[in-house]
Amino acid sequence: MQRLCVLLFLFACVTLRSGVEGIGVNYGFLGDNLPPPTQVINLLKSINIQKTRIFDPNPDVLKALEGSGISVILGTRNEDLQPLASDLNFATNWVITNVVPHVSSVNFAYISAGNEVIPGQLASFVLGAIQNLDSALKALNLNIPVTTTVSLQVLGTSYPPSQGAFTEESIQFLQPIAQFLATKEYPLLADVYPYFAYASSPEHIQLDYALVKNTADNVIDGDLRYNNLFDAMVDALYAALEKVGQEGLDVVISETGWPSGGDVYATIDNAQTYVNNLISHVASGKGTPKRPGKVTETYIFSLFNENQKPAGTEQNFGLFYPNMIEVYHVNLTPMKN
Repeated sequence: MQRLCVLLFLFACVTLRSGVEGIGVNYGFLGDNLPPPTQVINLLKSINIQKTRIFDPNPDVLKALEGSGISVILGTRNEDLQPLASDLNFATNWVITNVVPHVSSVNFAYISAGNEVIPGQLASFVLGAIQNLDSALKALNLNIPVTTTVSLQVLGTSYPPSQGAFTEESIQFLQPIAQFLATKEYPLLADVYPYFAYASSPEHIQLDYALVKNTADNVIDGDLRYNNLFDAMVDALYAALEKVGQEGLDVVISETGWPSGGDVYATIDNAQTYVNNLISHVASGKGTPKRPGKVTETYIFSLFNENQKPAGTEQNFGLFYPNMIEVYHVNLTPMKN
């Protein structure tokens, strides 16, 4: 019996250290009252988070990540896309400055060249920035996937999911980007927000469907059945990628979340329900109807409420207040169902 108890204790410790498979958290900096990076990284460790994403190469955050065991998606600043695309030396110096000093003790999961710039004025620089950063990394014998992050504004059609297709404005940029990523076996990063879809059309979308309550098949799309909006949105992006010949390209969900204030549908109860249901869904390993049995790597947005973001819902996506008190409880050891 004593041996059994020891084995169970060791199993529990391993489970705790391993975190929830596929789940990470975005760590934003747009607040004037946020705790210092060392405290933030300790917070992540204390709540069993082993993946994070930062939006620019903050040296203090990268230093705090050293030796933490927490992997990071490192973003470039959008304003750096043009020089990254046009000057390989600039890309090389960016890697030497922001990656090389930390690479021996920080696990860089991906580098994202830009955040939600397609379509837009900076879209034409994304592929060149990805390619130059990739070349710079390879020249330094560093094997870190380089990609970009898109919002689902790149989709002109998303319903039903099998009809997902890129807009004319986006496809000219995303088709060659997707081809490059597929050749390298790098994923595309995508921000997926059922909240915004629901809030813009509550008369057409059931709240339980948006909150990942998995109650019933809400959408039947040929042989595929959808009981939550998150899966439907992800599969619409997969369908769009298939239509440009990249059915094998993986998608990582770089942002998803639900605000706890700033709108009639943005309540603490809804936010807690969405985030906890999503974590359980991802941890189950069921995947999406189009990609069954595959864990959808997903990053919750965001760690903190950030008071320098636009007023309203944008300031209320945090799991924690800046004083590191929970906005609501998140279950980071869910049972797989």
